[in-house]
Amino acid sequence: MKALKASSLRDKSVEELLKDQEDLSTQMFKLRFQKSTGQAESPLRIRGVRRDLARVKTILREKRGARG
Repeated sequence: MKALKASSLRDKSVEELLKDQEDLSTQMFKLRFQKSTGQAESPLRIRGVRRDLARVKTILREKRGARG
């Protein structure tokens, strides 16, 4: 999966960002579970997903702050 860019995230609606956040959280859970059972395909993928999740949360915080 390609890393998400902040500029493309800013173009999305809050609902789309919430969906992305949910998907990334689920993906992060699965990757952490794989790591703990020794089945992780790529440990670097965990870092990428964690960073993408942080980007989504940051943009969500920006959008919510701008509204009120």
